[in-house]
Amino acid sequence: MRTIRAAGLTVICALLVHGAARADTVPAFKGNDTGGIISTNLIGQLDIRAMAVEHCARYGKVVKLLGVQASYGGYVSFACRWVPYGANERPLRAAY
Repeated sequence: MRTIRAAGLTVICALLVHGAARADTVPAFKGNDTGGIISTNLIGQLDIRAMAVEHCARYGKVVKLLGVQASYGGYVSFACRWVPYGANERPLRAAY
């Protein structure tokens, strides 16, 4: 009876440790229809502005870059807007 409890406790602890290890992962790019974030690790490798423009274009919106947290583990934040400042009409939607 004790060995079954010990084995069960070991399995539960292993599952908790495995779940805690996966909880720290954050994607390099994450967003929705209102905006998103891009990891600063991608700044030298990819065109992050183009990534944000393509993301917002999926929703028929334009991008506005908001800020950069230039530290380890930082990110670039952006917002997806319906109309750019000063424009009187909706942006054009390009089909690729």
